[in-house]
Amino acid sequence: MREVTDRDFDNVVGQAVIPVLVEFWKPGCGSCRALMHELERMESDVTGKVILLTMNVDENFQIPAELEVHSLPTLALYHRGEFERFIGGLGTREEILKQLRLM
Repeated sequence: MREVTDRDFDNVVGQAVIPVLVEFWKPGCGSCRALMHELERMESDVTGKVILLTMNVDENFQIPAELEVHSLPTLALYHRGEFERFIGGLGTREEILKQLRLM
């Protein structure tokens, strides 16, 4: 998974030809680390279908503020450079894939 910043977010997400899933997280958040582990487990399942990115909200403020991210971890799905929706059912690789409609 690639870390994205406020500075390169619009460029990375805007140029993506496939959907982009972003995890907003911060260090010290146990749930964030657990979700990141699940995303790492599903990387091979989504290669070529979804780009997985992470954004540390302690270091980046603009994008989380625009989306009004108030709780962590948060997963946001983008399609054709535009925010589509938040992904619910945080927890398991299987549930995330189901939310992405890839199962």
